[in-house]
Amino acid sequence: MLTDAQRAIVKATVPLLETGGEALTTHFYKIMLAEYPEVRPLFNQAHQASGDQPRALANSVLMYARHIDRLEALGGLPAQIVAKHVSLQVLPQHYPIVGACLLRAIREVLGAEVATDEVIAAWGAAYQQLADLLIAAEESAYAATEKAEGGWRGARAFRVARKVPESSESTSFYLRPVDGGPVVAHAPGQYIGLRMTLDGQEQRRNYSLSQKPDGRELRISVKREADGRVSRHLHDCIGEGDILDVFPPAGGFVLEPGDRPLVLISGGVGITPTLAMLQAALQTQRPVHFIHCARNRAVHAFRDTVEALSASHPQLRRFYCYDQAAPDDEVDAVGLLDAERLAAWLPAQRDVDAYFLGPKPFMALVKRSLRSLGVPEGQMRYEFFGPAAALN
Repeated sequence: MLTDAQRAIVKATVPLLETGGEALTTHFYKIMLAEYPEVRPLFNQAHQASGDQPRALANSVLMYARHIDRLEALGGLPAQIVAKHVSLQVLPQHYPIVGACLLRAIREVLGAEVATDEVIAAWGAAYQQLADLLIAAEESAYAATEKAEGGWRGARAFRVARKVPESSESTSFYLRPVDGGPVVAHAPGQYIGLRMTLDGQEQRRNYSLSQKPDGRELRISVKREADGRVSRHLHDCIGEGDILDVFPPAGGFVLEPGDRPLVLISGGVGITPTLAMLQAALQTQRPVHFIHCARNRAVHAFRDTVEALSASHPQLRRFYCYDQAAPDDEVDAVGLLDAERLAAWLPAQRDVDAYFLGPKPFMALVKRSLRSLGVPEGQMRYEFFGPAAALN
């Protein structure tokens, strides 16, 4: 039980976290990943190497410490954490490992004079409070999915029914359950987790579902990343008939019901969840503005799909922006997306619901542009591939 005195101690460490939080979390990951191989599959090593994962954790720890006496001020952060944990199947037995490594990192980075026994005890109680909240929320999510029609808990075997190239870089994998049963209806925008073993090491990755639910199969559309160990394996080694372990759909970046015009903005492989949202939205009469940015037509996935939807749904307006367009690419704009182009492509009335996804610099630009054009902040929604970060 976290006492008032311990809350005060945790809040008093906020200045230390503001200046040295990333060093602390970097040391934390170094300890944990070296000494506890059982948790390594839960972490993408590319995010460790780039520093994205330590930065994201440092920000989360800082936010938690700041609001330790008023957790409701954390807003959607706990839900984001829960969704990511559920997608990778984080379990209660993982939490003591994380807690022990975090307390050890605090002691070793801050030193015994600062990280006294009293400070360590306070942070131990604070961590346990957070762990209990997350474990309860995650169990609720696991149980709900297990009980739903077509749902399951843990890994379920799916066979690759079809493997279809979508562009020069991206390929879709149509997955059907080996047991022949139904598949739980996911919310457009959600993602699944995959578990596989490469060179004797377990790997887990999340991939957005790129089509609306149909109760029979799931579709992921994967970009082949030059340094992506799992994406290269999927492209080069996984074929039709192969079997993959799949964790149930998760994620809070989902299409919400509403009557306002819908704006979907994507960059590169960010089109995958927005395509599922588009398909779902077109089942209503809601006006939709679909904006996609790519380098050129060769890497633009699902262009033919969107063109066909546009031809059959008059409420859909679509715009393409290529920054390296060829003369015959048939594109609406050449160069990078900016506020001027968005102003021309958005509905005249800015009372819209805007969803956007892509590389972080792209999303930061979109957010700034939408704000400058008068789109209400509370009507902007976005998600990150990988660890969350601030869009400044």
